[in-house]
Amino acid sequence: MGKESIKFTIKQDGTVEEEVMGVQGDTCQGLTKELEDKLGDLQMRVYKSEYYQQKDVTLQQNKNQTNG
Repeated sequence: MGKESIKFTIKQDGTVEEEVMGVQGDTCQGLTKELEDKLGDLQMRVYKSEYYQQKDVTLQQNKNQTNG
């Protein structure tokens, strides 16, 4: 995956959207927790496809090759 980054969009009505890029799995929640706590109430969370991807695919393949 590419470089980890967080993109913020502040709309005219004052709501803030954040998008985490460059991470897989639930890592995004750890990266944004402190910021979300400071911004206030979370209205909605939308998960991208990367959230559902496994982080340790390479490690698992190496284990299988060693054991197989």
